[in-house]
Amino acid sequence: MVDKNRNLVVISAPSGAGKTTIVRRLMQESKNIKASVSYTTRNMRPNETNGLDYVFVTVKTFESMIIQNMFLEFANVFGHYYGTPIKETLEALNQDYTLILEIDWQGAEQIRLKRPGSLSVFLLPPSKEELKKRLTSRAMDSTDQIELRFQEAIKDIEQYSYFDRVIVNDDIESTCEEIMSLVNSPHPTNPAVSEEALAVIRSFTGLSGEKI
Repeated sequence: MVDKNRNLVVISAPSGAGKTTIVRRLMQESKNIKASVSYTTRNMRPNETNGLDYVFVTVKTFESMIIQNMFLEFANVFGHYYGTPIKETLEALNQDYTLILEIDWQGAEQIRLKRPGSLSVFLLPPSKEELKKRLTSRAMDSTDQIELRFQEAIKDIEQYSYFDRVIVNDDIESTCEEIMSLVNSPHPTNPAVSEEALAVIRSFTGLSGEKI
């Protein structure tokens, strides 16, 4: 029997690490890859489309969906709910798509427990300087919000050891190639965390990498 959980791929990263760009590129490269559309209670941004980027709902609606067990995972991030709908997830997996969940580490932990055998990837920015540059260049947040996102990024990165693979996202093409290699290989042989990734982790957190 085919383990459909293996077709479930979690991609997590701090804000500004480039996960949305990577997910979009992966979908362009393979017709068999789909991205789950999360529900959220945050406001829709000018460049977003309801139902395509996210499904935007009220807090009341989201909490009602929680009570009805309609989410495979959900989390509160920066004061807003985000959740992956069960129905759409199962539909995609039953159609043999590789489904990408672009979610934070809290949601990734829930998927790991509920869907053993799924693949989880954590993307790192190349450096502190590059992350600050990316957060600033997006021009979506105030200076205080950018600093908050940067501090939250450190907390996110501290969760790296719970992922199947940690990748430094310093080149879109090579990052996508590595993820596709993982998707196509049921038993990856490379180390979960490279020396390059450990160096980036240490620069953000001071962690030694001994948890690997």
